[in-house]
Amino acid sequence: MPGRKRRARCIGFDPGFLCFKPCGRPGRGLETVTLRADELEAIRLADLEGLYQDDCAVRMGISRTTFSRTLAQARRKVTVALINGKRLVVEPTQEIENAAGAGTGAVVPSDRPGNETGHGV
Repeated sequence: MPGRKRRARCIGFDPGFLCFKPCGRPGRGLETVTLRADELEAIRLADLEGLYQDDCAVRMGISRTTFSRTLAQARRKVTVALINGKRLVVEPTQEIENAAGAGTGAVVPSDRPGNETGHGV
């Protein structure tokens, strides 16, 4: 049973399409972990910019508890990919225009089938 529809999140940069894999191993046949753009943004704000979770949540337009959960999921996915030698793919985003509560640069993860890859890992 599908969960609730994901609300738009404000993301301060466009990650484009990124894929990381272990050196010296062909990409074909590797298991894939998919990192949503909002999860990458959570890592960027908390770990790269060193902001407090409250400030990160305000920038993304979500609650602090949602931010905390998103950050924990993102860190787990990155760790699973690094430790187990899996391919890590950052999901592309799509622009949202006139989204309620979403400011400039608001994006939302695309609703493509297979978004669950890497979830529950």
